[in-house]
Amino acid sequence: MSFAELGLSEKVQQAVAASGYTEPTPIQAQAIPHVLARKDVLGIAQTGTGKTAAFTLPMLTMLEHGRARARMPRTLILEPTRELAAQVQDNFDKYGVNHKLSVALLIGGVSFGDQDAKITRGVDVLIATPGRLLDHFERGKLLLTGVELLVIDEADRMLDMGFIPDIERIVKLVPFTRQTLFFSATMPPEIQRLADAFLHNPVKVEVARAASTAATITQRLVATGREDWQKRETLRNLINAATDLKNAVVFCNRKRDVAVLHRSLQKHGFGAVALHGDMDQHARMAALDSFRSGEMPILVASDVAARGLDIPSVSHVFNYDVPHHAEDYVHRIGRTGRAGRTGYSFTLVSPSDEKSLGAIEKLIGTSIEWEGPTLAELPPSEGSSSRRRGGRGERSERGERGEERSSRSRKVKVRSGDRQRSRGEDAREEAAPVNEAPAPQQEQEPRRSRPERQPQPRGDQRRSRREDDNEPSVKGMGDHMPAFLMRPVTIKKSS
Repeated sequence: MSFAELGLSEKVQQAVAASGYTEPTPIQAQAIPHVLARKDVLGIAQTGTGKTAAFTLPMLTMLEHGRARARMPRTLILEPTRELAAQVQDNFDKYGVNHKLSVALLIGGVSFGDQDAKITRGVDVLIATPGRLLDHFERGKLLLTGVELLVIDEADRMLDMGFIPDIERIVKLVPFTRQTLFFSATMPPEIQRLADAFLHNPVKVEVARAASTAATITQRLVATGREDWQKRETLRNLINAATDLKNAVVFCNRKRDVAVLHRSLQKHGFGAVALHGDMDQHARMAALDSFRSGEMPILVASDVAARGLDIPSVSHVFNYDVPHHAEDYVHRIGRTGRAGRTGYSFTLVSPSDEKSLGAIEKLIGTSIEWEGPTLAELPPSEGSSSRRRGGRGERSERGERGEERSSRSRKVKVRSGDRQRSRGEDAREEAAPVNEAPAPQQEQEPRRSRPERQPQPRGDQRRSRREDDNEPSVKGMGDHMPAFLMRPVTIKKSS
């Protein structure tokens, strides 16, 4: 089947041909005719199968007729992350080269003023993240009553990121007669409930079993010790041993580990960039651009890069951490083996990851082969050794970062001990008379013989009060009477 048989306009077909595509992917071949027929579509397909073009191409054909009005977009596309939103805009720029359509991108990290200016002029396609879209709506800069087509992309990712309440609110703001396209790589019960609520008699397009992995990806498990330095060393060995590695994405569960691993790889001479949610938009786009261009062959990322990012030439994916959610494994390794290319994924597994690994294998319906020894065959020293290999001397059990944490914790304990000792000294100081050296026999005196103490204030007041411990405590204003209270008061008699 060719794109000409799908009912796309001549302008769209020319743009697709200029991009080098001749045949549609299965989800494109099945979804595009239904979208052009103005039907609601529920699309389920594994990542990397061309879901973005499945709604971009028919939208371009449908938008050739009509005109946008100020602050009232004709179509709305919701994406969970800024990178995915920017990628959809790139698709419209590439395939809409023969059209004169206005496209606006509403994402965080960008000036409100520039976005307001585009909305005010009127846009045919509005691509947005839910939070920024509602910000504009609440400021009165945006009306959603003119939306003819609504696209909810990466719905399962929306669920993971907690956007479902925002999505439900947005759906109530668009017209009931809209056309809705709902795309997701997995279909958990909550997503099925949303699909039933948002779609009207939808056509279900499922080109692969939900939560399945591409057959073009060679998946392997690699046993490693539980310490961070052991995992970093195992990762470096894998990267060095991969002779056909062109570029790679390394996934971590936590943003903090992304930064630490990024610095470690750079320290050992690897060209790497980092990508996680705490980075500003400029830094995130710069990191992606350097990775796409090949300037930096390794991208260390959190799951912000696991969904929908189109980087076709990724040869390897390394899971530095086994993902907590089994569905994330499908999305992570889907960054490689895209568009029929071969890819490789390696997942580092420590003894504490067996439960998460079991959930992944249950989800994908197959067992993943081990590269080298399994966890059961791993030497005991791999999981509990306190000595670095290669003659680098002893290390603490926590490894390179653990040693630093231990050092910091020791300092904290010392400081805490100092504070405790100082508090004990203060208590003893308060219990003993000032300027008198306490004799051993004084400890045997009854407590009633000691001067009665008042609660001590903090800071300088406490220190100055301590110097006058033998003075009687002052209540109220003491012997001093303020001058304003000494002034005579004249009371006028009422006539």
